[in-house]
Amino acid sequence: MIAIENIWLFIQDQILGMQWLNILLGEILKKLGFDLTTRLGGSLQFFIYDTIKIFILLSVLIFMISYIQSYFPPERTKKILGKFHGLWANTLSALLGTVTPFCSCSSIPLFMGFTSAGLPLGVTFSFLISSPLVDIGSLVLLISIFGAKIAVAYVVVGLVLAIAGGTLIEKLKLEKYVESFIKNASAIDIDVPELSRKDRVIYAKEQVFETVKKVAPYIFVGVAIGAFIHNFIPEAFVQNILGADRWYSVPLAAFVGVPMYADIFGTIPIAESLFFKGAGLGTVLSFMMGVTALSLPSMIMLKKAVKLKLLVIFITIVTVGIIIIGYLFNLLGFLFI
Repeated sequence: MIAIENIWLFIQDQILGMQWLNILLGEILKKLGFDLTTRLGGSLQFFIYDTIKIFILLSVLIFMISYIQSYFPPERTKKILGKFHGLWANTLSALLGTVTPFCSCSSIPLFMGFTSAGLPLGVTFSFLISSPLVDIGSLVLLISIFGAKIAVAYVVVGLVLAIAGGTLIEKLKLEKYVESFIKNASAIDIDVPELSRKDRVIYAKEQVFETVKKVAPYIFVGVAIGAFIHNFIPEAFVQNILGADRWYSVPLAAFVGVPMYADIFGTIPIAESLFFKGAGLGTVLSFMMGVTALSLPSMIMLKKAVKLKLLVIFITIVTVGIIIIGYLFNLLGFLFI
């Protein structure tokens, strides 16, 4: 048992967390004359280490996820989802969201296609919530920073939120608030050509290039903000505002995250710095969920597909869910640390 734990710690710290890279960069920076005990030196090490680590993990994970995703193009996904009903359909939809695009803006065109194909509204919303919120990539990167317990807990509550949110929207029978051009669009059933292994590899490589190019600016900004928080913001300041004992910290973090636009990979470095500076675990998770699930640009895109009442109900359900999750993790955070 101890041997298994040691193997897992090695995987978590050295393979996923790349602690060896942090040590190597520290030695290189010292030889170049940087004092890593200063704020500037510490920020530089944090920025370089986190940036390299995220890009390496991101590239490997996108390749793996895209290869898997090549088996589930939109047309095939519609057929799979169409065979299930009720809670099972919402659950499957949320799970399929874990192997699809990395940000909410990329998920909305798929949501519109599923809705126009006649899939139940609640099922499509379960997908829309899950897709940017939880994926294999976020699980691995969260493990590398926060450990397996927090990472798995984050993915589980994200899936629960997606399933519950979609189910509630289904029960409210809000189909009339979908824009008519979406409801009246004729679904075209296209035969999906069977890809060879070589074709899937090519597709996965293309997805790596396209996704990295798209998310790179957000990663650089996210890591820079994280480095600044990590080395320039006093721990007491973060604890006083975002500590787990501050009742307002969770809704504050959720609402601050909403106007931002980033994917999970650009958000995690900020969450990492806030957490290790004393922010409550639930507060940090609420911030991450607010950024990824309810970013302002994606809500503007969604407004083109649904009427205002449905948009407001969707935002309210997800926001309330995020806040409840945040309070629960602040209350029970000791179980995961």
